[in-house]
Amino acid sequence: MDSVGVAAAAPDAGPGPAWQSKCPWGAPNTTSISCSLADVMSEQLAKELQLEEENAAFPEVVAAAEGPFITGENIDTSSDLMLAQMLQMEFDKEYDAQLRREEKKINGDSKVSISFENYRKVHPYDSDSSEDEVDWQDTRHDPYRADKPTTTPRRGFIGKGKDITTKHDEVVCGRKNTARMENFAPEFQVGDGIGMDLKLSNQVFNALKQHAYSEERRSARLHEKKEHSTAEKAVDPKTRLLLYKMVNSGMLETITGCISTGKESVVFHAYGGKSATEDKVIPPECAIKVFKTTLNEFKNRDKYIKDDYRFKDRFSKLNPRKIIRMWAEKEMHNLTRMQNAGIPCPQVVILKKHVLVMSFIGQDQVPAPKLKDVTLSSEDMKKAYYQILNMMQQLYKECNLVHADLSEYNMLWHDGKVWLIDVSQSVEPTHPHGLEFLFRDCRNVSQFFQKGGVAEALNERELFNAVSGLNITADNEVDFQAEIEALEKMNEDHVQNHGKKLSTFSSDGDPPIYDE
Repeated sequence: MDSVGVAAAAPDAGPGPAWQSKCPWGAPNTTSISCSLADVMSEQLAKELQLEEENAAFPEVVAAAEGPFITGENIDTSSDLMLAQMLQMEFDKEYDAQLRREEKKINGDSKVSISFENYRKVHPYDSDSSEDEVDWQDTRHDPYRADKPTTTPRRGFIGKGKDITTKHDEVVCGRKNTARMENFAPEFQVGDGIGMDLKLSNQVFNALKQHAYSEERRSARLHEKKEHSTAEKAVDPKTRLLLYKMVNSGMLETITGCISTGKESVVFHAYGGKSATEDKVIPPECAIKVFKTTLNEFKNRDKYIKDDYRFKDRFSKLNPRKIIRMWAEKEMHNLTRMQNAGIPCPQVVILKKHVLVMSFIGQDQVPAPKLKDVTLSSEDMKKAYYQILNMMQQLYKECNLVHADLSEYNMLWHDGKVWLIDVSQSVEPTHPHGLEFLFRDCRNVSQFFQKGGVAEALNERELFNAVSGLNITADNEVDFQAEIEALEKMNEDHVQNHGKKLSTFSSDGDPPIYDE
C-alpha cells in the first residue's frame, strides 16, 4: 500500500471523538508553520486569530448580528439567544438616549458641561429618529421659541465709532421690554412678541405693566370676595358653619332652601327643632335671615346706624365688616320692641353674628305674599289701610321707632292682616333724619292705597301729622319739608350743645320740648 494513501486515511479512522474536528481548541490536523517572534507578538495577527475563533464558535450569532435587527422578515424566533441579544441592544439604545437627554438637561447653556460617556452601554451611533435623541419636553431649549435679545455688557455699549449702540438705544430697549412682558402674570396673555420682533416703548411697557398688576389685584379681590362673602342664594363658608352648628345643636331640624333675596340679605326657610332652654319655644317653621357680608349695599346706608344713639359710640370703633353684624343686632332689637308693643311682626328666635333666626310668616314653606303682589277686595284694602295707620302710630309712640323704609314691599298679608318686616334700618324719631324718614314712609303708604282705590286714604302731609301728632300747617310740600328740617335742626343743635336727647315733639306746632 502506498504510504501517502495510508497517511491521508489515518485521521478518518482514528478513535478520537467527533467534537475534536470542530472545536477550535482541539489538536490541529496539520502541522503548524513556524514563524518568527515578531509575527507572534503583532496585534494584527492577534485580532485575526480572535476573529477566526469567534466565527468558528458562534457562526449563527455573527451572521444574525451582521444583518438588520428589527425587520419582520429576517427575525428568527427559534433562537432564544438572538432574541435576547436583540432586546438587550434595544434596551441599551434607550438607556443611552436617556443619558443624552440627562446631559442636555443638566448642562443647558452652561460653558462647563458634564458627560455620561463612561456609563453608556453602546458606542455612539447615528440614529435617524429624532425621538431617540431629543425629547423637547425634558430640555431647557425650545427650538420653536425665538431667542431672547442679548444683553449689553457692563460698560453699557456695543461697537465702536459710528456703529456704537448704547443700552438706551430705542431698538434695544424695545426688544428688552418685549422680553420683560414674559414676567407678567400667567393669566395676562402677552403673545409671541419676541418671535415677531416686537419693539415696545417704555411708555407702552409701563402702561401694560400697570394694567397687568391692576388685573392681578382685581382677580385676587374677586377671589377673596367669593370665598369670604355671601352671594346670591348662597352663603360663604363661615356662614355655612354657623348654620351647621344650629342644625347639629337641634335648634333647627333642617334647612329647606332659599325663599327670598334682597339687596342686603338672603332669607332661608327652615323647620324648627328643640331649644336648649325650656323658657324659649322655637316655632315649627323658621326664617333664617343672612345678612350679606359684602359692603357694596351698605355704602349709602351707614346714615341709618351711625347717627343712632344706641350704636353711635360703637360705630366709630368697628371695622366695616363688623358693622354688618351691628345691622343684624339692630333689627333684632327693633323686632323685640315691636313684638312687645303687639305689632304683627316676626318673632326673634336667636342671633348669631350676622345670621338672624325668626319665626316664618307663611305656611308649609310658602311665604306670605307681599302687599304689592296680593289682590285684595275693597273691604280688605280698607281694613289693611286702617291697620297700617294704627301700626305706624304704635311704632312711633309706643316703640319710639320710625320704619324708614315702609312700603308695600315690606308688608306681608297673612291670616287676614298686615305684617311688618325688614326693620333693620328703623331709627328713633330723635335721629337727625328721623322725621324725613317718617315723611317718606307716609308718602309711600298714601300713594299705594290711593292707587288701590281707598277713598279714605289721607295724603302724605295729613298722614304725617296723624302719625307723629305734630300740627305742621303748610300749603305745599316744599314748605312742609322745610318745617320738618327745621325741627330736626333744633333737635340736633340741642343734642350738640347740651348732650340731651329730645323726648318728644309738641303736638301744637310749638318748638320741641326737651327734658332737662
